[in-house]
Amino acid sequence: MKVIILCGGKGTRLREETEYKPKPMVEIGGRPVMWHIMRMYAYYGFKDFILPLGYKGELIKQYFYDYKMRNSDFTVDLKSGNVVAHGGADTDRTVTLADTGEETLKGARIKRVAKYIDTERFMVTYGDGVSDIDIGKLAAFHKASGTIGTFTGVRMPSRFGTVKTDDKGNILSWQEKPVLDEYINCGFFVFKREFLDYLSEDPSCDLEKEPLTRLAEEKQLSMYPHNGFWQCMDTLRDHQNLNAMWDRGERPWVRG
Repeated sequence: MKVIILCGGKGTRLREETEYKPKPMVEIGGRPVMWHIMRMYAYYGFKDFILPLGYKGELIKQYFYDYKMRNSDFTVDLKSGNVVAHGGADTDRTVTLADTGEETLKGARIKRVAKYIDTERFMVTYGDGVSDIDIGKLAAFHKASGTIGTFTGVRMPSRFGTVKTDDKGNILSWQEKPVLDEYINCGFFVFKREFLDYLSEDPSCDLEKEPLTRLAEEKQLSMYPHNGFWQCMDTLRDHQNLNAMWDRGERPWVRG
């Protein structure tokens, strides 16, 4: 099953890092967050990736063009110029990199790489979130659901504490940043190929708006609930927190 990692956004809320690089290239523990996401999928046997590129996409292209040498020892024959790489991890994956426009929204990015999707189903996720989700179980859930699309839902803690009071203002309960009852979409989608018919190459086609709304209205969208770890890297604080976790050895998203 092909895996699309959305890599085209500008990451404006992480401007401290994304002024000079695309958000998927922002690092956790010295590796781009995109590398961590790919490693998660590869652990479960999904190793064929498509990256729709936009903002500063040339830096992602260069990263993968040089990937073998970045991650290997190598020998250079100075007379002939021949280079021989020795070993190197993570080289059993294929990565298709496609320019999809700097201002293009997510739905259109997926549609524009449709020619590279040659499987009955395909996966999609955002290029900034890591999780300990079992991708194999997600795929099985999607197939059993019978729906065209499946997204992964997580419960998020509130940013603020909450209180309940009676009509006189007496405190009945106090909770510091409780976990909310509602689920939010954290990505990690699985779609049947027919979902491509819900998308347009028009740059204004956004994944979460008309396409997914239409699937939900047609009862063709299911949710895989995930109660484990998930964290996006949307702000500088998120970036700092994920790197602090890495430095402490707390790496629940790492597999293998």
